[in-house]
Amino acid sequence: MEKPSPGGTGRPALTLRRHYRVSPDKVWRAWTDPQALKLWFGPGEIVSVPIAEVDLRVGGRFRVAMLAGDGETHDVSGTYLEVVPGRKLVFSWAWHSTPERESRVTVRIEPDADGCELVLIHEQFFDQSARDAHEHGWSGALVKLQGWLEAPAA
Repeated sequence: MEKPSPGGTGRPALTLRRHYRVSPDKVWRAWTDPQALKLWFGPGEIVSVPIAEVDLRVGGRFRVAMLAGDGETHDVSGTYLEVVPGRKLVFSWAWHSTPERESRVTVRIEPDADGCELVLIHEQFFDQSARDAHEHGWSGALVKLQGWLEAPAA
């Protein structure tokens, strides 16, 4: 059974929430600084991120190329649709291999007394299989993000 997206398109969506005991600014940096993206982006099977490009403005583009352990490169890019510094990013998301399957990602950073909560909403998936694959990918990436955020030098 497909889960409808929050936007009402009827296409599958996913929402992930993680709490981090760091400042919202540090989480924002993780998502918007290309050098930071290279250190955490991608699920566990990604061994490196040789390319991370960010043009952080509405209408600006991003691109991330991830190298998997099997030698395959996974290249994703999109356009920033909304940028609220320190609080919210909304961007399109399309793999180089399937550009016609564009989806949409919203990243919200919600401060609290103990750090912040990250809310990641990925919606408008092509089908349930794509949604499930992205849930695996994002879940792994958020584990790596936590490790980066908690590292002393981050």
